[in-house]
Amino acid sequence: MLDPRLSIIEDRLSNIERIIVVSSGKGGVGKSIITSTIALILAREGFKVGLLDLDFTSPTTHIALGVSAEKIQPIEDRGIVPPEVHGIKYMSLIFYLGDKAAPLRGNEISNALLEVLAITRWGKLDFLLVDMPPGIGDLMLDVLKYFKRANFLIITSSSKMAFETVRKLLLLLRGLGAEIMGVIENIKLDDSTYIRREVNALGEKFLGEIHFDENLEEAIGSVEKLLKTKFADEVRSILWELLKT
Repeated sequence: MLDPRLSIIEDRLSNIERIIVVSSGKGGVGKSIITSTIALILAREGFKVGLLDLDFTSPTTHIALGVSAEKIQPIEDRGIVPPEVHGIKYMSLIFYLGDKAAPLRGNEISNALLEVLAITRWGKLDFLLVDMPPGIGDLMLDVLKYFKRANFLIITSSSKMAFETVRKLLLLLRGLGAEIMGVIENIKLDDSTYIRREVNALGEKFLGEIHFDENLEEAIGSVEKLLKTKFADEVRSILWELLKT
């Protein structure tokens, strides 16, 4: 039997111009802070932007944005209308779980994704940024299924071990016909060209490097400080080059 939520999801996403799914398959590479920073930069430039945190077990974009679930909540109106923070329509399970974990597995993950997509009323957006959790599994396959027009932006660190997971993710996405925007190397500490060479060898686009910024951690949670970091400057440079293509 066809799930009635599927037709609702198509309607919910119909007025979104571009969907960018930010993923890596590996945790600890800075994916969530990059996603949050991209959303902030686009919003500051006057674009209509949404940010969906799909890390059901441990969402963190709210920390990057300085969002308190105690002070800001979605509005119920024929679904859920995401609250607007820093010019971004923001949706995260943090609004419903608080500091509690959500130990979902198997069909529960798929059902949670379907429910979030079906109830969230984004309205008209230029960009929807989707922050993925670590791992390559059911949720990634579901995102490929339900976000039919998605572009995938892949994040890795300079670590060879991290890139092995990213390599598998790239091959999976390519095998399933997904649109891959390219790969960003984050937390760059030296002048090694290993990641660039490996990405090029796979036939994918190497989008650029973001160097380790010792001031970034202190800026997390303060949007004004975050956008003035060297980290944000490098994200901004990569983003504008990316959007030209």
